[in-house]
Amino acid sequence: MKSGYMLSAAAAVALCFTASGASAECSAENWKDCKGAPWVDGDVMETPLGSKWWPHPIWGEGDEAGSTNWYKKPAVVLRAFSMVQHGKTMKIGHEYTTDMPLFGARKFSMRIPGNPTGGPFGASKLMYNDEFLATEIGQVGTQFDGLGHIGVQLGAPGDLNNMRWYNGFTAAEMGGAYGLRKLGTEKLHPIIARGILIDLAGARGVESMEAGEVATMADVRKALKRQGMENFKFQEGDAILFRYGWEKYWIVDNAKYNNGCPGVGMDVARWIAEEVKAGVTGGDTWPATDPVPGKGTKNEVPAGCIFCVHNYLQTRHGIVNQENLKLKALADAGVYTFMYVYSPVPIKGATGSIGVPVAIY
Repeated sequence: MKSGYMLSAAAAVALCFTASGASAECSAENWKDCKGAPWVDGDVMETPLGSKWWPHPIWGEGDEAGSTNWYKKPAVVLRAFSMVQHGKTMKIGHEYTTDMPLFGARKFSMRIPGNPTGGPFGASKLMYNDEFLATEIGQVGTQFDGLGHIGVQLGAPGDLNNMRWYNGFTAAEMGGAYGLRKLGTEKLHPIIARGILIDLAGARGVESMEAGEVATMADVRKALKRQGMENFKFQEGDAILFRYGWEKYWIVDNAKYNNGCPGVGMDVARWIAEEVKAGVTGGDTWPATDPVPGKGTKNEVPAGCIFCVHNYLQTRHGIVNQENLKLKALADAGVYTFMYVYSPVPIKGATGSIGVPVAIY
């Protein structure tokens, strides 16, 4: 997710939600009055998300791998291999270029020093090239959100002991200017999952959904029916990828790409986490899951729900997320199930990772 967009998103979405039974205004400052809000679990407001979410009910206290633990289970990996019927592969991420959409102060710059960098060496006259890359390594282009990326403020602003991430880790435990001490991407396992594409744009009969639009479980069911998958049995560890059609704006219209985006609602988030117990979520927008209203766009997002799907899936449930995917070619080919393969770059203490996943079918 792009932190540079958080302020404009927050400005676009009102920070109050009057829930049934709530005694006062639900806001970022008065989150204990948010009981009943769409993103809240349980009846006790121990956190802005409801009941506390740690230790993780499946992976246990101290776990730092979250949903990637599914890929240590042979049955989950073998299920992924069963999706390969034709021996074909497809990259489902974008190239990394200097003209791709970037957020805030993030940059992407590459240089080949020397041109060529070195040589000749020896009688064989060997030459070589190297590259120097200047970028935010985990949050540009097709990118992967690790579990140290998204957290929640529980106490007073700035109180590091009351900023909580996946499995209850605090900012005080995690912090470090030179890399996270907890929840770095090096703690995650390689992902070999059964991938399922859900073509929401196709189900709505549009090239692309609009910024600020929210897809519900009714949209998911409609898409699955259109794909001939109404009786498909989702299972633990599945990678669920949403196509909104947003990739059509990639590089072609970066201003539009960055000005909000469509996404899924909290009913879909609960289905992903509680019924499917997915291993990965992904999509062809910059948050992949969350709908974000932009300037002058639609706004179907519940008031106060600021990237609440991110919070719910990543912080509460430890489900990793793949953003800015390239999914049109899969949809055009009618490939809705496949083996999804991706391994985050194991940079110690990193919050995310670049890298393009592969669909094998």
